[in-house]
Amino acid sequence: MNKFTEEIVDDLANNLLIGLTRDENKMVLDEMEIIDETVSAVAKVPNIEEVEPMTHCLDDFSFSLREDVSEPSVPLRDLQNNCDDTEGRETQVPKVVG
Repeated sequence: MNKFTEEIVDDLANNLLIGLTRDENKMVLDEMEIIDETVSAVAKVPNIEEVEPMTHCLDDFSFSLREDVSEPSVPLRDLQNNCDDTEGRETQVPKVVG
């Protein structure tokens, strides 16, 4: 398995526009080491490849889907009444990414 390096973590963080301090980078590397050790331990379980994949950890898990019923939407004008800055169908929102 490829080991994560400080440079790889920094590159990924920069691509996500979050940037990391040295301490944060070390924390991510430490967590990745724990994940790597855990995955390696699971891979060493005898006959693990014969275990059937599960969708849930409980054997008796069941679910039911609600009926897919179309409902009317809230009119756009009513929604825009909660907005400070609108122009036609457009709504101005604060910038949230660097």
